[in-house]
Amino acid sequence: GAVGTSTQRAGRSSEPVTHRARVLVISGPSGAGKGTLIERILPRFPGLTVAISATTRAMRPGEVDGVEYHFLTPQDFSAAVDEGQFLEHVEYAGNRYGTLRHEVAAHLSAGRSVIVEIELKGARAIRAMLPDAVTVFIAPPSMPELARRLEDRNTDTVGEIAARLEVGKRELAAIGEFDHHVVNDDLDAATAALADVIAREIGIEPMEH
Repeated sequence: GAVGTSTQRAGRSSEPVTHRARVLVISGPSGAGKGTLIERILPRFPGLTVAISATTRAMRPGEVDGVEYHFLTPQDFSAAVDEGQFLEHVEYAGNRYGTLRHEVAAHLSAGRSVIVEIELKGARAIRAMLPDAVTVFIAPPSMPELARRLEDRNTDTVGEIAARLEVGKRELAAIGEFDHHVVNDDLDAATAALADVIAREIGIEPMEH
């Protein structure tokens, strides 16, 4: 089916639904459609928001600090790491990226559940720091389909696609570490499945959309 839930949380469905602000970690291979699914479910949950990552990469034309990313200098980023301000941080293609603790805490204290879209290593780091976080893995229907989607995006070289697929295989092997998984085969079905997972975990029924 479109959704799988580990036995770890399966027993909770009979409990009364009460809203509480949660951290929702959404992970999965590049090309699985995480960003598209998140965009589609956000309008269904007015109290749900997405954590904005910090980065040292240069701002691109049209980007706004605090909207696409929190843009930090390499020095400021390093200082924040030293001060323990990050839930997780990585270096990718010569730039640094991370999830700021206060970014997540501010949403939770305002009663908003917050999505952190992140790769596997970051998901593991956040789960270690925040054991109450809900983890959701977005999986492609198959590796050949993942390869086709990456080729269709037309944003990567052949070598980059091959590298992303290698990483994707390793990430798929870790699917059992996640509380829930959603297979993004049919976009509408996957959107509904993800909305159902979020509704159960944060205790808010999605708005009809």
